[in-house]
Amino acid sequence: MITQISGVSELSLRLAKQYIMQGEAVAFHTETVYGLGADARSDNAVRHIFELKGRPQNNPLIVHVHRDFDITSLTDHIPDYAKALAKAYLPGPLTMVYPSTGKVSALVSCGLDTLAVRVPSSPTAQAFLRAVDVPIAAPSANLSKHISPVTARHVYEDFEGRIPLILDGGRCEGGIESTVLDCTGETPQILRAGLVTREMIAAVAGECAVYVPQKGEQPKSPGMAYKHYAPKCRTAFFAPEELATAKELYLQEEQKGGVPCFFCEDELARTLKGFRVLDLGSSGEEMANRLYELLHRGEEEATLLIGVCPKERGGVYEGVLNRLTRAFGG
Repeated sequence: MITQISGVSELSLRLAKQYIMQGEAVAFHTETVYGLGADARSDNAVRHIFELKGRPQNNPLIVHVHRDFDITSLTDHIPDYAKALAKAYLPGPLTMVYPSTGKVSALVSCGLDTLAVRVPSSPTAQAFLRAVDVPIAAPSANLSKHISPVTARHVYEDFEGRIPLILDGGRCEGGIESTVLDCTGETPQILRAGLVTREMIAAVAGECAVYVPQKGEQPKSPGMAYKHYAPKCRTAFFAPEELATAKELYLQEEQKGGVPCFFCEDELARTLKGFRVLDLGSSGEEMANRLYELLHRGEEEATLLIGVCPKERGGVYEGVLNRLTRAFGG
């Protein structure tokens, strides 16, 4: 199979629809990361996504739809707070989990009676979703546990010869996956932190809880696996107060002939004179924007990535910290 990278055009959208209706997977740009999409109504198409990614069969997928899609066809219960959140933040990087009406393949939700639905804001995603006009099940377009893709080239490196088309919308500006919000209860509950923060949700819904997964429990949301978003090189992760130990590890790796590199926020990066450093930036939004691109770069350049946890908490920092700890296994 030849993998084609194409911008949005009448031809590429026609091809995308053709591939989707044939049960193939198509990668497409969103405002967060690139997605790997297939027809959510088809068991075979959804199964193909799991096989392509090497994804665990208990890790549910998110269904993507265009902004005018009738979501009531997928769920029969949308709480008032969810309607208010949709009005405030959709289209955008917010996935909401509802009770499922069973109108898509049961494989999408891995046996759960819920369905995660997202309306991306990316013009490329909207054009694709309108062209196919069916619910599209789409995890991130990377091999399971590998770094999420924020460019079409990242997708190509993982899936060359295995998918027919990548719809290229440029670099993803959001940088980390959508917030996943459980809307099945009286109070919204964050399953996965992202760019729509707890504070933003509470400002509209009045309150917002954060779900704490229990040991051995089936994941309720994508991205809850312990080791995830990970580079292929070796990694280590330290708290800010463990910097001396991190520096010792750096020097040990260098003495063995390896290529160590620090991965940290800007305030710390500016103090690490004489060390290789990948600078995440200074704000939560900047760190989210740079995170996966720098992880891809670190994977190419270093034998050991040494992550140092940012000091700040709250807001977008929570989503960044979630990805960092899973990427570094920290």
